[in-house]
Amino acid sequence: MPFDELHIASLVVHSTPHRLESVAGAIAALPGACIHASSGNGKLVVTLEAPAAEAMTAMVSSIQHLDGVLSAALVYQCADSLEAMNEEIADA
Repeated sequence: MPFDELHIASLVVHSTPHRLESVAGAIAALPGACIHASSGNGKLVVTLEAPAAEAMTAMVSSIQHLDGVLSAALVYQCADSLEAMNEEIADA
């Protein structure tokens, strides 16, 4: 039986500056997406959360294909069971 997972990824998305607002709006509308920073030259720092690898791949692909996106570079990706992600870690 498969276990519940959580996939987390961060991306740097580069759009044309005049499309930044529409690209940011489309990304923000994706479930599990969060924009942490943006710049006037068209760059966005984005994190994504998804329940499976296939869902994460679909989200990244949808961002890459947005009108105005020049690139969407994966910076970090992590996947683990929900049990492991929710495990409390004692302070050292």
